Amino acid sequence: MSSIHPDVQAALDAARDLRHRIAEMREKIDNIRARRPSPSGAVIPEVDAMGRLTDLYLAPGTAARLTCPELTNEIMSAIRESTADAARQYESIMDAAPIDETEPVTTASGQAG
Repeated sequence: MSSIHPDVQAALDAARDLRHRIAEMREKIDNIRARRPSPSGAVIPEVDAMGRLTDLYLAPGTAARLTCPELTNEIMSAIRESTADAARQYESIMDAAPIDETEPVTTASGQAG
C-alpha cells in the first residue's frame, strides 16, 4: 500500500474543508428571506438572497382601499426595502466567511505573491 505524501494529504484535507465551508455558506444564503413591510404596513413581500419575490402578503381589504397607483407604490416600496434587507443579510454572510490567511496567494504564473 502506497502512502500519500504529507503535502498531498494536506492539500486534500484543505480542499475537503473548503468544500464544507462553501456548502455551509450556500445553505445560509439559500435560507435568506427578507420581509419588510410597505409604508402603510398593508403589504409584506418576501424576497430571497437574490432579491427574487418568493411570497406576497396583502392585508385584507388593501386592494379595495387603495387606488392602483397607491397599491403599486406600496408593493414596489416594500419589495425595494426587502431586497435591500436581503442584500444586507447576504453581505453579512459573505463578510463573515473565514479566510485562511496562512495560505500563500499564488499568481497565475504559479509564483507566491
